[in-house]
Amino acid sequence: MSLEAIEKVTRAETEARERQAAAEAEAKQLVADAEKEGQALLQRQRSAGAEAGRELLRQAEERAAAAAKKTAQAAEADAAKLREAAEKRLEAAAEFIVGRVVKH
Repeated sequence: MSLEAIEKVTRAETEARERQAAAEAEAKQLVADAEKEGQALLQRQRSAGAEAGRELLRQAEERAAAAAKKTAQAAEADAAKLREAAEKRLEAAAEFIVGRVVKH
């Protein structure tokens, strides 16, 4: 084999090693970039999930407060009706008691 052929083969091997090293470096960089993007996406999704959870909790609290207010209003209305009914019967009860005391 001539010196020129040996030099060509050596250059070709060197170029092949360089291309392989460059391809490996590029592959590592692509993997690192993909991992970084994946972590960023995961963090964004976690943040979005946490925000959605806070919003659902806020809505549930609003519904609970509205239900509690409605229940309190209904209880107040029932109490007013009971007071009114008791006031109407108070005079009759007093007359009944007075009647019983006077007869005895």
